[in-house]
Amino acid sequence: MKVIEKIREATAANDDRVVFSFEFFPPRTEDGVENLFERMERMVVHNPTFCDITWGAGGSTADLTLEIANRMQNMVCVETMMHLTCTNMPVEEIDNALTTIKSKGIQNVLALRGDPPHGQDKFVQVEGGFACALDLVKHIRSQYGDYFGITVAGYPEGHPDVIQDGVASAEAYQNDLAYLKRKVDAGADVIVTQLFYDTDIFLKFVNDCRQIGITIPIVPGIMPINNYRGFIRMTGFCKTKIPDEIMDALEPIKENEDAVRAYGIHLGTEMCKKIMASGIKTLHLYTLNMEKSALAILTNLGLIEESRISRSLPWRRPANVFRVKENVRPIFWANRPKSYIARTLGWDQYPQGRWGDSHNASYGALSDYQFMRPRARDRKLREEWAVPLNRVEDIYENFMKFCLGELKSSPWSDLDGLQPETRIINEQLGSINLKGFLTINSQPSVSGVQSDSPSVGWGGPGGYVYQKAYLEFFCSPDKLNALVDKCKQLPRLTYMAVNKQGSWTSNVNKTDVNAVTWGVFPAKEIIQPTVVDPESFLVWKDEAFEIWSRGWAKLYPETDPSKKLLEEVESSYYLVSLVDNDYINGDLFSVFKDI
Repeated sequence: MKVIEKIREATAANDDRVVFSFEFFPPRTEDGVENLFERMERMVVHNPTFCDITWGAGGSTADLTLEIANRMQNMVCVETMMHLTCTNMPVEEIDNALTTIKSKGIQNVLALRGDPPHGQDKFVQVEGGFACALDLVKHIRSQYGDYFGITVAGYPEGHPDVIQDGVASAEAYQNDLAYLKRKVDAGADVIVTQLFYDTDIFLKFVNDCRQIGITIPIVPGIMPINNYRGFIRMTGFCKTKIPDEIMDALEPIKENEDAVRAYGIHLGTEMCKKIMASGIKTLHLYTLNMEKSALAILTNLGLIEESRISRSLPWRRPANVFRVKENVRPIFWANRPKSYIARTLGWDQYPQGRWGDSHNASYGALSDYQFMRPRARDRKLREEWAVPLNRVEDIYENFMKFCLGELKSSPWSDLDGLQPETRIINEQLGSINLKGFLTINSQPSVSGVQSDSPSVGWGGPGGYVYQKAYLEFFCSPDKLNALVDKCKQLPRLTYMAVNKQGSWTSNVNKTDVNAVTWGVFPAKEIIQPTVVDPESFLVWKDEAFEIWSRGWAKLYPETDPSKKLLEEVESSYYLVSLVDNDYINGDLFSVFKDI
């Protein structure tokens, strides 16, 4: 979706809602990239309008920008805007970048001239390239029509190139405004400003833009002060005016980084309050790849609450334009959403509609990607799961510890620790794990809980959500037989079970699809976003079993007896999906008594 459409949608609501966005830059190391994505994951749960990633001009850095933008849009699932500059970029390379992001479902570009090439003081037009952002905007519109939403930069104090002795002349400032108007007339949809620290200068800039007929949204770029030296370096590079009162406040504390950061949060909060009071309802935060200051400012403004993270669906849909109508998923990948996305990237249509088809036969094959983890998570997994396993009960104990929150990682989960709804039933989960029912996915029954519930809510306020109790676990053949006998006495229960070799038993047909989550909202049809689908279960089972060896056993040396024990469990146990269809009076955990 285009950023301009999201801004218009928010402002059309006329409810004083303020929207915000974040900017990141490509790190220089692999660890830095993985750390950035972990930080993004924590930040995007607060529903920014978009996030953008700066452009690395030429070579591997440009490739990294493209890779990061793709992962942001399709794996982090946030609307992504990619910067694109003219620096060191012939037209064919610009078109390659635009074609690449278009194929990944990205619709937003920030068109910039770019900084001078490394080692030079002035911008140099590369042979076969463009001289300015205006040329880039014109090219995008002429070659790609209305597909891309185009954002351009605005400079409240004038472009740094026209600032002399700390200020742009009146003539230079007016010429800069006129140039901005030409970019808008050429097809720009949104303006995001250069950083500033004098709010009055920004507000005057907005008024000046309006006076010359610029009507598109002007989004203020806010850069929190995180440390003194970085602040001085950045403002010097951008030739940004620093009000005396800010320097007076920073000078006594410049060697105390915590104090500088606290002041930066206070300053950023007060700047945003003044901007919002003027009627502007959009904020863009330059994060410098750091989360705490940006989130603290938004918290101070009342725009986010750590305890109330809203979600439009129980799972996060990619911002990819090709998946906008996707609204049904099998429950099996609930804790491994990135793997589900990777295995469905090739689909030409996605499940949608209240009782529409919930599966697609063309799931992608398993690849090494499905079993790779960010290094920080891999270290945590080794710390918590690479423990000596002398008997099968030791395996039970590790599963129990995870369910009780004593462990923060799981080989079967991409997520951090227990999810809020899991905590509702964690003690029951811990109990059945000790009995040898090794749970990897679950949800409690829910009957008409308000949709803004912090633990099970989704879809926004004003609705009610429902869930059937669901468990997914591994167990031995003997325990499965005992469970099947119990289910024969309780027709409200439906189950599927399969082992690694494909041996299948169930009391449902392979074509039966069971909705296990749904929501009722004002002026909408019933939304059914999560199902138990037998055909998808048989696709998922290969991945679920592979995790025993490629997710857990690989943590041990080749000759370690723990590794052999895990491989024996993998080859002999069954994967079971169990649903209690009585979401009002059912008691799924009672089934496990006396087994």
